[in-house]
Amino acid sequence: MRAITVPALGQPPTLAELPVRDPAPGELLIRMSTSSVNGFDIAVLSGWIQEFMEYRFPIVPGKDFAGTVEAVGSDDTGFAVGDAVFGVALPSYVGADGAFAEYLTVGAQYGVATVPEGLEPGVAGALGLAGSAAVTALKALGLKAGQTLVIAGATGGVGAIALQYAVTSGTHVLATARPGEEADFVLGLGADRAVDYSGDLVGELRSVAPDGVDAVLHLAGDPAALVDVLAPGGCLASTLMFGADQHPSAVAIVADAGRTVLDRLAADVAAGRVTVPITRRYPLADAPRALADFGAGTLGKYAVDIS
Repeated sequence: MRAITVPALGQPPTLAELPVRDPAPGELLIRMSTSSVNGFDIAVLSGWIQEFMEYRFPIVPGKDFAGTVEAVGSDDTGFAVGDAVFGVALPSYVGADGAFAEYLTVGAQYGVATVPEGLEPGVAGALGLAGSAAVTALKALGLKAGQTLVIAGATGGVGAIALQYAVTSGTHVLATARPGEEADFVLGLGADRAVDYSGDLVGELRSVAPDGVDAVLHLAGDPAALVDVLAPGGCLASTLMFGADQHPSAVAIVADAGRTVLDRLAADVAAGRVTVPITRRYPLADAPRALADFGAGTLGKYAVDIS
């Protein structure tokens, strides 16, 4: 199969041929349709994830997937050949079981769900990780209607989906974005205000909310500065390893990509309650360029079309 591979840290990702791994009991072999770039992929390629997970080379990047079940393991997985599925590839180590490939082997018990009618595979393949991180973070923050949330990193996939859910629940959202295209993007998703992070972000937030904000969703920037804009009793939820060990008002978030969460996301997107803001699409052979473009700054989701 064709796959984007990284033979060693520091070497560029390239298109190569790899063998297809047959599914073990409890696994599914997915014929891939679509994936997308996430910040996790950039962290893997930079070597940062080595502190937390084993690396086995060659590495195939890619966490999100959508495709069709090609084969199942020998036991009952709850899925059948031909099922349209999507989710998040969650191997216990960083290696060749990544989604930037024509085939992907995944565990059937967690991180995979059926694509419902009305959800296009080209959209489902950009939903899993960003969507589950957004839902997990908002659940941890427990915001009520009328409260105020700052989303730092609102222009990325997680931020854009979290912004939509927060607005739907009646939360006032201050979204970080530079003037121009970024500000138009977050305001178009329903943010009450775009706050320029390229200047004095904390100063501007304090001018908008002098008594502090109820919560911060930290996806980018300096979390140590952002906790200072919280009102008493406020909480900062971070996807970037900033939690209670760093500040008593912070909680570190790990995305819950269980089937219940994935089913909810799929239903909401299929019904039009939430959109997946895909702003660029790349063929598999151009996935290295997608990774580079994402690393230079992203607006929405960058999808990788595989078939």
